[in-house]
Amino acid sequence: MTPSLLITRCASPLLHFSLPLILCLGVISTTTQARVTKIVIDQTISPAFCKAGQCPPNGSVGAYEQLSGRAFGELDPKDPLNAIVQDINLSRDSDGKVRYVASFVITKPVDLNKASGLLWHDVPNRGRPVGIASQEIAAGDIGLASAWQGDNAGLSNTLGTTVRSTMQVNANHWLQLPVAKQADGSSITGSVFARIINRSGLDAQPLIVQTNPVPYFPATLDTSAAQLVSRDHESTAGVISGEVKIAASDWAFCGGGTFEQPQALTQLPVKICLKGGFNPNKLYQVVYTARDPYPLGVGFAAWRDVASFFKHANSDDFGTANPIAGRVTHSIARGRSQSGNYLRGWLHLGFNQDEARRIVHDGMWPIIAGRRIALNFRWAQPDGVLELYQAGSEGPQWWSPYPDTARSLPTRSIQDRCLATQTCPKIIEHFGAAEIWGLKLGPEWVGTSATQDIPIPNNVRRYYIGSSSHGGGVGGFDTSLALTHQTAKPVSCSGNQWGHAILPANPLPHDETINAIRHHFRQWVTRNIEPPANRYPTLAAGLLVAPNKTAMGFPVLPGLRPTIPEADFINPLLDYDWGPQFDPNEASGIPTQIPPHIKQTLPMLVPKVDADGNELGGVPVVLRDAPLGTYLGWNVTASGQQPFHQGQICSYTGGMVPFAVTRAEREAKADTRLSLEERYGNGAGYLAAVKKAAARAMAEGFLLAEDAAALIRAAESSQVMRLLK
Repeated sequence: MTPSLLITRCASPLLHFSLPLILCLGVISTTTQARVTKIVIDQTISPAFCKAGQCPPNGSVGAYEQLSGRAFGELDPKDPLNAIVQDINLSRDSDGKVRYVASFVITKPVDLNKASGLLWHDVPNRGRPVGIASQEIAAGDIGLASAWQGDNAGLSNTLGTTVRSTMQVNANHWLQLPVAKQADGSSITGSVFARIINRSGLDAQPLIVQTNPVPYFPATLDTSAAQLVSRDHESTAGVISGEVKIAASDWAFCGGGTFEQPQALTQLPVKICLKGGFNPNKLYQVVYTARDPYPLGVGFAAWRDVASFFKHANSDDFGTANPIAGRVTHSIARGRSQSGNYLRGWLHLGFNQDEARRIVHDGMWPIIAGRRIALNFRWAQPDGVLELYQAGSEGPQWWSPYPDTARSLPTRSIQDRCLATQTCPKIIEHFGAAEIWGLKLGPEWVGTSATQDIPIPNNVRRYYIGSSSHGGGVGGFDTSLALTHQTAKPVSCSGNQWGHAILPANPLPHDETINAIRHHFRQWVTRNIEPPANRYPTLAAGLLVAPNKTAMGFPVLPGLRPTIPEADFINPLLDYDWGPQFDPNEASGIPTQIPPHIKQTLPMLVPKVDADGNELGGVPVVLRDAPLGTYLGWNVTASGQQPFHQGQICSYTGGMVPFAVTRAEREAKADTRLSLEERYGNGAGYLAAVKKAAARAMAEGFLLAEDAAALIRAAESSQVMRLLK
């Protein structure tokens, strides 16, 4: 009897006693799962996390193990949940289905009877391995990481698609996708762009987006069909100066070498060979006709399907058992930075509902991620970090329906689809200042007109870790002292090789706050105990202002030019015109205007600061509330060998300016901020400030008791105590 007939018999009111109920339920859970048809376990490490023969005992939960493998899935393009994927109908096999292979890694207790029932489904960032935290292991949680990104080097690194045969526990994740083709089987072509910056010398230079190659090969190597220009300067708002078109005869697509001795282009990355070599003072931009796009939006469906399979299925279509079958009662999706942006886009397009019309994840945690990923359109480059001309801020970025009057777009929200299907998860998001200054977070809070706070629905909590960098710093107390910075290496600007920063790294941590959020999130999802109220700067509280020194109340700091921060310093939200075949609401379709035209620069707001320059309105953090300096979510690009961005914001890299130790020292530098001695008197005074800050953070729910005790011990043994005798 076929599975479909079994389902019919189980569902029939006349035949509901003809088969054992448990058999019916088993068949239904296997055949109505999202269509992962097959899993293969390639590697098992049991016990896991052992070093030099020593394995962590992990209390009553006991040993853990890790399983890595591949999930083979198929999609029906006719299903409305899948039909939203760009080019899915151009990527079908002969039977009409679209197929993929996704890597996965499961982290679980060896004894599944000790499992807590909570699954953390992590989104890999640019394919990198990701695992659950030690606190989650101690609680008996299960971890699942699975692939979604079909454009990175793991998919196809040659002119033909590379079929991956295995997945190892500590390897990068990859998603195998088909190539979209015209109905007659011929190649699809279209315009793409790529940029080279801060490169010098005669050698060929690669076309890179963040850390991965631009994934699209030229349709022709004839450079007269492409355009390469150099630029002397770009403002943050996209004002260009010194653009020069480079003659087609003076450059070539190549696989390496030099212009005089080029190597053939046979694999990614695509490289440019330039006559006379590259000038580090300039930016180079190439626009070319590419071929063979991937239906990258399949990555949304694949990640959904893998989650649904491991959460609900007993086995695959070939009888291979689900290694965590029946052990997941609740699940939380989690992604950090690019991966958090992915989750916001995933939810927006309706993928928290599987093909059986069930909710996929009960909770969703987009971490330091304030926009939707640019994935579901032809020629997408989802590795982008919102440098000039990169998509990712189109359409609604907010959780509640809200008009986008500045861009003449309708009232929409990220949750429109899940609200319609009652599949919205509980959501916690948290950010630092770098997301405001460098990654265009602001419109999520106040819209594109920046005139009022957008309401936050009851299923969402928002926490802002003021004055912190992207992902937080290394923590501790000595890390804030000038004497520590004297021997530190220069801080690199994040992004695509932008250069170095003038200020030392911002050490303000996120770790302790994340530990508290994790505790609240699991309580919210598994026991419906609500977490603390939202905590972030708002217009209503008078804490969001224009991004300039006067409006912010920002002091003059030693080492910075007197006007910093200034109006054109922030990375602004640019309203792009990608052409008539691109849908700006969904960020789907086909961009035909490459690079896009900038229609307008939209207003941005930032938090106000106190007399020290530290931001107001965020969650309590000990080092922020017992400060040793000014902590910044931004930094300034230094001059030197890579001057193209000199004086501009240093991508999304944070910095800090330590306080002087004594009054005489600060007065010699014309520093208006009180010195450490003036603030705290002596070491005992600083320790008292740390204890007070820790008590406040604990009382408000943003610091766990064990972390508070560890911070106090660290303060007691820090060099601050010796400086303030």
